[in-house]
Amino acid sequence: MGMLKDIAPKAATGGVDRARRLRRAMTLPEVLLWNVLRTRPAGLKFRRQHPCGSYVLDFYCGDARLAIEVDGEVHSRGDQPMRDTARDRWCAKAGIAVLRIPAAAALGDMEAVVRGVVAAALARLPLHHASHGPPPRAKLGED
Repeated sequence: MGMLKDIAPKAATGGVDRARRLRRAMTLPEVLLWNVLRTRPAGLKFRRQHPCGSYVLDFYCGDARLAIEVDGEVHSRGDQPMRDTARDRWCAKAGIAVLRIPAAAALGDMEAVVRGVVAAALARLPLHHASHGPPPRAKLGED
């Protein structure tokens, strides 16, 4: 499977410690989704609470440059929608697509959510593998 070079921005100062704290405080929908994503569906590797710039992404697939955000009800309140939009814009500038999943969907139909995550990640992988030298030569006597 071809992979994109992961050139995601590094964590800002304190980002790794913040990510570690968030890993210990994951919400139920995040825990349930992580239990599936950690098994590497379709051979895709995901990280949880991945520090990236001044943000911590809920889940991140480096090969596909895809962030997965599980949005609970709090994401519709106060200035949170504006903050989510700013984060999405920042990710886009860094070449990272953001897939937002309502927490209710993760609780209601995890199978459908995982299918959507895998489809979104696979769609972002390069179509062709990088060339690793000439094609293998046929064994002697085979032509």
